[in-house]
Amino acid sequence: MTEQKNNNIKTVTNPVTREALINTLRGLGVTGNQILEVHSSLSSFGYVVGGARTIVDALMEIAEPGGTILMPTQTTENSEPGNWVDPAVPAYMYKEIRAAMPPYDSRKSDLRNMGEVVENFRHREGVVISNHPAVSYAAWGRYARLLCNRQSMHFPLAEESPCARLYELKGYVLLLGTDFDTCTCMHLAEYRCDCRPIVISGACMNTKDGPQWTKYLDLNIDSEVFSKVRQILVRKKMIRETTLGGCRIQFFPAAAAIDEAVRYFDKTVVYDLYR
Repeated sequence: MTEQKNNNIKTVTNPVTREALINTLRGLGVTGNQILEVHSSLSSFGYVVGGARTIVDALMEIAEPGGTILMPTQTTENSEPGNWVDPAVPAYMYKEIRAAMPPYDSRKSDLRNMGEVVENFRHREGVVISNHPAVSYAAWGRYARLLCNRQSMHFPLAEESPCARLYELKGYVLLLGTDFDTCTCMHLAEYRCDCRPIVISGACMNTKDGPQWTKYLDLNIDSEVFSKVRQILVRKKMIRETTLGGCRIQFFPAAAAIDEAVRYFDKTVVYDLYR
């Protein structure tokens, strides 16, 4: 939002509308038959007329002919407290936190730090949500069920995940005001390399015996390195970029980015223990 200050009063000068976003995305190459993994920061646009609803409306309007919208709906608070770092908790509190954690609910569990656009999207009619209690995905459109119906409990962003289906179906990533460190599908590259140690994670979920804390295996994934992969994609001209209302928008093929990440990890990180 560009603002002009007059006697301490802020004035909006370039509001973002649904039509403006649709035209911008189409100009970038987004069509109605693609699968899009979308990551967004509503505040990066400045002022959007209608807020998060307008962003979701625009995405759905573009995708309506036969496309699919995919968004991570991570409930990261429902996770092993021993792995928490922001904030960290002392070991004597682990048991109490596990016992008090409410079971995962795809419509009610908090989406910590996921943003208003994701929150609006997951409550739309026809949205399908995968069943993982910590790193679920929500999808809407032609391939929504195919993307979300087989996410595994163990190693949830690996080969039985929406990330892998996005890769196989030649989908795309759309970053609306966010950067590569938010790009969930890129974690698939970590699972395809021997570059991360295995950890034991956990979450509370509903079972046939009622709510229970359930352990599962995962990798100690890390998204900070994805910025280096972005530099490779830029050099190879794989990313299309534009701006709208001050928001940087990036658009690129998921499979190409994941393949580049695999090659980067293979060259730079080696865990001999797992080879």
